[in-house]
Amino acid sequence: MTGDRRTIAIIGAGIVGVSTALWLLRAGNDVVLIDRTGPAEGASFGNGGVLAASGFVPATGPGLPAALPRMLMSRDAPLFLRWRHLPRALPWLLRYLSYCSASQTTRIARAMAALTEGSYDEHRALSDGTEAARYLFASDYLHVFPDRAAFEAERAEWDLCRAAGYTWTEMDRAALKAYDPAFSSATGFAVALPGHGYVSDPAAYVRALARHAENAGLRLLRADATAIVTEGGEIRGVRAGGEVVACDAAVIAAGAWSASLCRQLGLRVPLESERGYHLDLWEPSITLRAPTMVSGGQFVMTPMEGRLRLAGALEIGGLTAGPSDAPVALLRRLARAALPGLRWSHETSWLGHRPGIPDSLPVIGEVPGAQGVWTAFGHHHLGLTSGPRTGKLLARMIAGGRQNTDMAPYAPARFSRSA
Repeated sequence: MTGDRRTIAIIGAGIVGVSTALWLLRAGNDVVLIDRTGPAEGASFGNGGVLAASGFVPATGPGLPAALPRMLMSRDAPLFLRWRHLPRALPWLLRYLSYCSASQTTRIARAMAALTEGSYDEHRALSDGTEAARYLFASDYLHVFPDRAAFEAERAEWDLCRAAGYTWTEMDRAALKAYDPAFSSATGFAVALPGHGYVSDPAAYVRALARHAENAGLRLLRADATAIVTEGGEIRGVRAGGEVVACDAAVIAAGAWSASLCRQLGLRVPLESERGYHLDLWEPSITLRAPTMVSGGQFVMTPMEGRLRLAGALEIGGLTAGPSDAPVALLRRLARAALPGLRWSHETSWLGHRPGIPDSLPVIGEVPGAQGVWTAFGHHHLGLTSGPRTGKLLARMIAGGRQNTDMAPYAPARFSRSA
């Protein structure tokens, strides 16, 4: 990265914002990181911890529209809807469902794969030499199914993974028992993908990265960023905490809270909270060999420091409603079914807001008509996976450097003058 030393303000101290800050600092810039509550207090606090490089295929597959009514009515499906929120969410949902064709699924998957590939290595490059590195582990990524037929039902998704260069080992019940004996006999088939990884405490990891950035000269401002200040279509600063932070560039990386700042600049991004849940089981009787995706329930079980984290479910319910009991109960019930010998001393649950865009692609790039204002949000459930690469790519874009990645699919301009 080249260019004169500049001051850059980043709004949002999750994994995307902190990654961007570190890469900009390493390029010789002055960086101000602005967050109302501090590092890793949003989605980065409670995510599943898996570096799911192969998890780039969107949920909007061709079969989703037909399956949606059944999923909403089933107590065992990982999709929930706060019906009072439906009138507000309906335009977003209809737009989301418009991307369910096979051609759109392939297009979106290819674009996301460019951000998720090499996730473990990207995290290693970001965290090496910092205290955060102790939370980073290389591993397989295990997917378990009731039988081979359930795996074959997802054949289109797995074909896209293979086309992207991913390989896996297939296991029947006996082979899975040898790989990890913890699983129920009802689990009759599994695949293990090498070359993945996980973070054993996502909140501690991101906070350690932020402390490292502070030690390298970052200014951390705990304040609510209320406005982007521009003059003549160019950035001048960010209004936060009773002051205007003067800057040469600004990055909106506030996750599910990014839309209001974008609207001030004439960019109307259709952003909805994909409310996600985790249930931490402390002092578990079982330690899994690898982070595991449970087919059907579509949730992950990740070994973490002192606990097993169950993370998943998707609830459409907005940013202000409190947590629901049903998603947590589902996670607990499905984990007991998958791991019949599982016991734990106590549990804690959490609700977070994943930033959802209808086309399942993040918004990364310069805001049209607002020179020097950049965006980096909308990563759905792949923020931890793709955060370091997003930060590195965006730092290069801000510096005007050449890119090896086609950034057009993520451009904010795709929402110019749209709702």
